[in-house]
Amino acid sequence: MRLVFMGTPEFSVPVLDALVEAGHDVVGVYCQPPRPAGRGKKDRPTPVHARAVELGLPVRHPVSLKSAEAQEAFAELGAEVAVVVAYGLILPQAVLDAPERGCLNIHASLLPRWRGAAPIHRAILAGDADTGVCIMQMEAGLDTGPVLLRKATPIASGETAGQLHDRLSLIGSALIVEALDRLPELVPVPQPEEGVTYASKIDKAEAAIDWSGDAASIVRQINGLSPFPGAWTTLNGDRVKLLAALPAPGQAPAGTTLDDRFTVACGTGALRVTEAQRAGRSAQDAETFLRGLPLPKGTAFGG
Repeated sequence: MRLVFMGTPEFSVPVLDALVEAGHDVVGVYCQPPRPAGRGKKDRPTPVHARAVELGLPVRHPVSLKSAEAQEAFAELGAEVAVVVAYGLILPQAVLDAPERGCLNIHASLLPRWRGAAPIHRAILAGDADTGVCIMQMEAGLDTGPVLLRKATPIASGETAGQLHDRLSLIGSALIVEALDRLPELVPVPQPEEGVTYASKIDKAEAAIDWSGDAASIVRQINGLSPFPGAWTTLNGDRVKLLAALPAPGQAPAGTTLDDRFTVACGTGALRVTEAQRAGRSAQDAETFLRGLPLPKGTAFGG
């Protein structure tokens, strides 16, 4: 098919690759504009921008699609379908209507659960047993369109948002290729009114760990906010990010270690940290972390 692809972050890159590998004619790639990044604060292309250039695809990165000129330029591409995944801009009705077969969105949840910006994080934070990917026909509402295809997957014990992100990206890549192959036969299924939840953006204030809570919820917090923004605590006044954890047996004053293997007591129960990061350093597995900073039994975390 003659396609326009619209996406921005790393999550979208495998989808673009899959569309090209499947033989579709990607006549244009839309993404967010380059923005200052790194120590030099030089403009850095987004992951999709960089990959599109490597593939030799034409890239556009308008700040907005609201102007008549931007909408005309989009329509002139003559796409049969626009594939949208984590693009980051609202599509006006004129853009939604321009492709012959409309705009298809790849959404990383089992709609209508977790509409919105952070469905992967929210699924783990809420303790959902399953999540998945939906291929949805886009309309003006926020992730409200009818669903063409869906694929569920269990959330593994201890799985982080980063790990689930990568799995769902690959699932979405395969699912959109299947959807395009079967598009004439697929029947759009309206989303039910029951079960709607919204995945609001992650606020950095959610990242501070309160050790008085129960272990299960703190494990979800650690895994659900990894790798970004990263749940954190303090040790001797320095901030430490905890990036992966599993439930563990034991009880002690909340926030203190039960052994020298990074097992920490919570208000109820305990957890074992399996990945952590000190300020100014890269993330490390627990064994490597403890070689550089031993945490004997009774070590107290705060904050």
